[in-house]
Amino acid sequence: MSDLIVIGFPNVEEAEQVRRELVTIQQQHLIALEDACVLEHGEDGHVHLKQAINLAAAGAASGSFWGMLIGLLFLNPLVGLAVGAGAGAASGALSDIGINDQFLKELGETLPKGSAALALLVREGTPDRVVESLRSHAPHARLVKTSLSHVDEDKLRELIKTSAQQAEALRLA
Repeated sequence: MSDLIVIGFPNVEEAEQVRRELVTIQQQHLIALEDACVLEHGEDGHVHLKQAINLAAAGAASGSFWGMLIGLLFLNPLVGLAVGAGAGAASGALSDIGINDQFLKELGETLPKGSAALALLVREGTPDRVVESLRSHAPHARLVKTSLSHVDEDKLRELIKTSAQQAEALRLA
């Protein structure tokens, strides 16, 4: 079972930077992410979602391949390519994997205007090593929502608090 972790940040740039760093950390096998999405509560009052994976583009690429392959069978690969790309893009845009978009929009509305959050669906991970890697962001980060048990949630809050204190001490030194 995966755990949902939502971490709030004062701005969208920092949330995006943490998401990029998590991709690097994932390559080190310290965390396994199923989904990562940045939510921004814009100054205009609207919630903007920035998904890690563009499903429409992925669907178009997949559909293009299969459409061209089927088109080759019927001696018209260009038509097959076009039809496949369109169908793949449509199905990709309509599919929703990972964290539910409606939930993310509702959660984003609870954020202060101009701030952002990073929503993570974590399959497995090493929280202390991940938080250590992201220590420079700890002073600004706050745990917004999680599906962790109360014990694990308290441990994560304590790790974030400790990392924030250590980062502040390093900054002052």
